[in-house]
Amino acid sequence: MWFFSRDPIRDFPFEVVSPPEAPPLPLPGGSWLLHRGRRKATGEPVSLFVYDVKPGNEEQTQIAKAAFKHLKTLRHPNILSYIDGLETEKCLHVVTEPVMPLPAYLESRGEGRELSELEISWGLHQIVKALSFLVNDCHLIHNHVCPAAIFVDRAGEWKLGGLDYMCSAQGDAAMPRKGVPELEKYDPPELADSSKSVGEKWSADMWRLGCLIWEVFNGPLPRPSSLRSLGKIPKSLVPHYCELVGANPKLRPNPAKFLQNCQGPGGFMDNSFVETNLFLEEIQIKEPAERQKFFQELSANLDSFPEDFCRHKVLPQLLTAFEFGSAGAVILIPLFKVGKFLNAQEYQQKIIPVIVKMFSSPDRAMRIRLLQQMEHFIQYLNEPTVNSQIFPHVVHGFLDTNPAIREQTVKSMLLLAPKLNENNLNVELMKHFARLQARDEQGPIRCNTTVCLGKIGPYLSASTRQSVLISAFSRATKDPFAPSRAAGVLGFAATHNFYSMKDCAFKILPVLCTLTVDPEKTVRDQAFKAMRSFITKLETVSEDPSQLSELEKDVQAASAAPGASAAASWAGWAVTGVSSLTSKLIRTNAGGLPVAEQASEGAPASTPEPPKSGAGQPSVPEGAAPVPSSHWDLEEDATEEEESAADRWDDEDWGSLETTPTAGKAETDWSASAWDLEPSWSQKKTQRPTADGGWGSTCEGDLAPGLGQRSTMAPPDGTKLASDYNWESLGSADKPDPFSSLAEKPAADRQRNVEALGDWDLQDNWEALESEQGPSKAELARKKREERKQEMEARRAERKAARGPMKLGARKLD
Repeated sequence: MWFFSRDPIRDFPFEVVSPPEAPPLPLPGGSWLLHRGRRKATGEPVSLFVYDVKPGNEEQTQIAKAAFKHLKTLRHPNILSYIDGLETEKCLHVVTEPVMPLPAYLESRGEGRELSELEISWGLHQIVKALSFLVNDCHLIHNHVCPAAIFVDRAGEWKLGGLDYMCSAQGDAAMPRKGVPELEKYDPPELADSSKSVGEKWSADMWRLGCLIWEVFNGPLPRPSSLRSLGKIPKSLVPHYCELVGANPKLRPNPAKFLQNCQGPGGFMDNSFVETNLFLEEIQIKEPAERQKFFQELSANLDSFPEDFCRHKVLPQLLTAFEFGSAGAVILIPLFKVGKFLNAQEYQQKIIPVIVKMFSSPDRAMRIRLLQQMEHFIQYLNEPTVNSQIFPHVVHGFLDTNPAIREQTVKSMLLLAPKLNENNLNVELMKHFARLQARDEQGPIRCNTTVCLGKIGPYLSASTRQSVLISAFSRATKDPFAPSRAAGVLGFAATHNFYSMKDCAFKILPVLCTLTVDPEKTVRDQAFKAMRSFITKLETVSEDPSQLSELEKDVQAASAAPGASAAASWAGWAVTGVSSLTSKLIRTNAGGLPVAEQASEGAPASTPEPPKSGAGQPSVPEGAAPVPSSHWDLEEDATEEEESAADRWDDEDWGSLETTPTAGKAETDWSASAWDLEPSWSQKKTQRPTADGGWGSTCEGDLAPGLGQRSTMAPPDGTKLASDYNWESLGSADKPDPFSSLAEKPAADRQRNVEALGDWDLQDNWEALESEQGPSKAELARKKREERKQEMEARRAERKAARGPMKLGARKLD
């Protein structure tokens, strides 16, 4: 019978995977080799310390076995983490977390990437804390503190290893003999001279700590006498360093005392990086209010923190705080900042699941922060995720009672539109846009909807473009809010290549003609420019009918592919970001509209670049139009070149979409029936219908009680409500406007224009917007108030007549 002995190394659950370009690293003394390894079952990366037992080297073998034992029994966050081990007659295997020796780590950073003082301060803090644990809690002397005994993990944190020569600090236990010449330079001078006092039990380790500090700042230590030269050691650390390398061992401080001194006011370890790390170590026992404050301040500090630290230490804490804590929306900004350091695969695995879960939350603060920060993560969202898990929750924002959420929801469509499927884009979204443009009482939001529709026009199907664009932009030109009328003109300009010549002549030009007598000069100027542009196209076809097919080639073109780059349109309708809405829509001369403040909290002054999959510009094929895009702006006199850049509307950046404030005027009465009226500026505001309630109006089961009601909750800091904008006239001159006193056109003409424009589409949902009968709720409420007022006045008159006239000096009796 044959018996086969099992190979313990073959059964060991870890294996060495060191590639040829990364051979094993020999540690000082030549006893241990450090390999890259992995767990066989999961592929999890680890570090493998391997010691080969050699005959005749019993003393070194006993030292290696002692290191194995100490590493296995000592557990501390700042000591190398032991995972598993294997001891055989031929070798010793120790498995730890994936690490790299400090000298190799410094060498791998290369020139110009030296450790910053922040990284060194936290690294030294960890090593001193580990020494304090050994000396004060375990009564052990490390006896081998040097760069080769320091290991760095993936987060850039320093771990104390090299436990080969550790010994007890109690009794008269003899220290192990090292027998390695290259390590003798780290020994304190009192060990070489037996006549000198050995000092405290920690004195030798603190001397070696001083040598470590010198090497971290100045490179390898050539000889012990070099410690007298400070080199690049920071001034804040010099006094404490001098205590460590002093000749009198009794004056060397305890590790705990040294740590306390360095963390004092103005000390080397008194900085935001050390404070952040200390807080993260104790975050689980902190109060919720303390955690909220910490995450709010974290975002400002992340820019100065190392990338590896953000990826491997801050990110897990953020994800844990969201998953098991109550951090809420406050973690979003630091989360997206850290997300910039991740590759696409890591982002999909770690960040996207959190974002999807956040969108399903009824927390309004979280929802608006997500919408504001969407440009940071939209490129990582795939189309199935957007259509099935993101869009169904986002559309609830169109019905929210908070204007800020409705506005941010409109903004988000610029980025989501390229990823929406046929039904969500051409049916669901258009349904909400039609409702917002016709019913929303906020003029800026109506304006934003028009601008957004013009920008996403290339992604609409040909049938949707034909049935929606002309009707929507024509409706905008009758808006009582002046920027909305201007947005309608710009909408026609931005999508000019999607209209047939017949539509230009019969539908678009008649609408633009009505704006030539608009009360606002800016609207009139833009209407004239747009008319000249469309007339130029018509004249071109009239002169050369063969160009008709070329000019109308985009009319029935398919929708643009997501992420496709298109040439700049003549209206400059380039999507360059969604940090603001219509802020650059209307610009006039010195007396015109000021530039709006950015609505997004912390939004940069310059508009960010679009994500790869962001909304593009309408395509203008080369040679498709007889007049190049740069010449749509007709030639002007030399005097016109001195005018404000706002009058040269072709050069404007229309990509930033935040409504521009004007001087204060109240909103106008706005309802589905307002399209039948001439645009005017009344002082009345219509109440929103209760059917347009918050998130709970359509997803009552997902929301907390009362969320669907009109909320008085303040929006997050930095969010500017559309209702807070200051909108007044667009006039830029002190002279009275000759058009402002023009009489209204007859009601019959207005009715004919409304009928000619038609509806957005033939779908029943959109027909309902134009076919609502009877007075609006605002009119009914106003009528009721007037009747009540008349009734009260009549009662007062009756009581006064019943009492009769009062005599002079008479006292009124109750």
